Amino acid sequence: MAMATSSTCKTMLLMAFVVAAALSTASLAQSPLQNNFYGSSCPQAEATVRNVTEGIIRNDPTMGAAFMRLFFHDCFVRGCDASILLDPTSNNTQVEKKAIALRGYDAVSKIKAAVESVCPGVVSCADILAFAARDSAVVSGGFASFAMPSGRRDGVVSNFIEVLQNIPSPIFKLQELISNFAAKGLSVDDLVTLSAAHSFGQAHCSFVNGRLYPTVDPTMNGTYAAALKTVCPAPGSGGGDPVLNNNRVTDPNVLSNQYYGNLVTGQVLFVSDQQLMNSSYTAAKVANNSGDAATWMGQFAAALVKMGSIQVLTGTAGQVRKYCNVVNS
Repeated sequence: MAMATSSTCKTMLLMAFVVAAALSTASLAQSPLQNNFYGSSCPQAEATVRNVTEGIIRNDPTMGAAFMRLFFHDCFVRGCDASILLDPTSNNTQVEKKAIALRGYDAVSKIKAAVESVCPGVVSCADILAFAARDSAVVSGGFASFAMPSGRRDGVVSNFIEVLQNIPSPIFKLQELISNFAAKGLSVDDLVTLSAAHSFGQAHCSFVNGRLYPTVDPTMNGTYAAALKTVCPAPGSGGGDPVLNNNRVTDPNVLSNQYYGNLVTGQVLFVSDQQLMNSSYTAAKVANNSGDAATWMGQFAAALVKMGSIQVLTGTAGQVRKYCNVVNS
């Protein structure tokens, strides 16, 4: 087969994002969010977020995955309201960020400070998280930029226990994953599409050790498992809980459809990842996404926008925090 020309590839990407835009527009018709929400109140908002986000990722390529993960965790707990960013207080020491170690809080504060310098008190932290996730896909995944609807307001509540109740576990079986996403208004297709966020980023060995010890999970590639064991010591051996890359096959800082190829060959970290091969429907989606990067990119963009509308606060609900880590006094 002849190699595709550069113009052909560009055309494919353009078509993918036309589809994504159409899907996003259809979704937006049922959402309280708006494209270009800050067009009048803070025209520089999205450009400011983009410029700072790009600079952060260029300086530390691991931060693209960190921004994406923060957005996912925020939206799956209490909706996309920036509750994940709130620090403990004397009245509430058990906030969401105490439930699981995430990165990027200081980076989000840096973006917020830049936005506040041009438009004080206008742009919510919840929208900044959404814009930063979109821009991470662009910088770390080579996506064409796409509209991220905005108008979210910031919540004032953050609860540790709600993370445990809402974030899908890395040992979830397929039906548990489907039910978890359905509870957020997301489909099986969204589940398969968004799972490719595991193509970049890092995880602690404790999340994968159950597949390595005492015996290797038979669904895991043997060579891949042996390589993981050189990083992840057996539990109880005194080796601690090292960090390893989600993707050990190609560049671990690139968001891509390589995740699906890794799935097919048993080279993914989590039980929940490998579960996508356990039904004919999801396995077919995996195969399609593995072979068609352009279509997957369009679907990922649309699914990210859809996720960004989960239980949002709009209008006069919530507030626009001055600092993302504390509620306004």
